Amino acid sequence: MSYLANFNNENAKQILMDIIRCVNQPENSKKLSEAKASAGKEMILMMQHVFPLVMQLQLDVIKGHGFPGNREGLVQFSQLIREMERDDMEIARLRSQIRAIYLPPIAINTTNDILI
Repeated sequence: MSYLANFNNENAKQILMDIIRCVNQPENSKKLSEAKASAGKEMILMMQHVFPLVMQLQLDVIKGHGFPGNREGLVQFSQLIREMERDDMEIARLRSQIRAIYLPPIAINTTNDILI
């Protein structure tokens, strides 16, 4: 748990940027493009094909920064990022950039607050 003692906003930004760089590496980008193509616009298929790839890439990156390379480490990292993004717009922007990989945009009718 020593990785938590030194974890701050700058570390968070660095890890998030490393995740984005990892996702954009040619071999990873190709795998994600293929997974997205097979999923089409189906959210369930995105969650089955794209989401696990992104999660694995995130695990690989956070493990290199001292977090456990398992589900618990990823959950812990995600919780820390969610807390930090409230006060740091750059962290929020980077997290949104990563989420956009596996969560397609959803059209929302703000007049009635319903999904369309």
